[in-house]
Amino acid sequence: MGNTSSMLTQYDIEEVQEHCNHTFSQQEIVSLYERFCQLDRSGGGFISAEEFLSVPEFAVNPLSQRLLRMLDGLNFKEFLAFLSAFSPRATLQQKVEFIFKVYDSDCNGRVTFNDMLEVLRDLSGQYISEQQREQVLTQVLEEAVFTKNSLLGLSDFMKVLGNSGLKMEVEVPVD
Repeated sequence: MGNTSSMLTQYDIEEVQEHCNHTFSQQEIVSLYERFCQLDRSGGGFISAEEFLSVPEFAVNPLSQRLLRMLDGLNFKEFLAFLSAFSPRATLQQKVEFIFKVYDSDCNGRVTFNDMLEVLRDLSGQYISEQQREQVLTQVLEEAVFTKNSLLGLSDFMKVLGNSGLKMEVEVPVD
């Protein structure tokens, strides 16, 4: 998969569709490939953290630094696998796995109270105090039958978010 859309073959499109569990149509894959090529300014077939930060909507996202940890150095297939969590065709499991990775900053398969507090801190900035953040998070955990000392795994996230009506969708413009 080269750096121009003319190099994206039907085989490539079908391979990427399979890799992403058919969360994108063929037209969406072609559009996303064109966007990928625009972001890949070096033409190396990978997108760096710096190149991701050139997208204004990404740069101002309060979770951008956490997301960069997941994004830096992605090739096209990995780029689409990352974006697939935002597809309307993504399963709840795919969406929850993505959210879990955002919270699991040390990639140890467990999310602690402090991991969740860091994300809440990133999202709320200086609008609420540290004490308020801790109170809110403690209450949310207690409602989900967890404590501040709980280590949450992916299955715990599924239990908590599984019935939440979770929406994480981004429209892919198709030219």
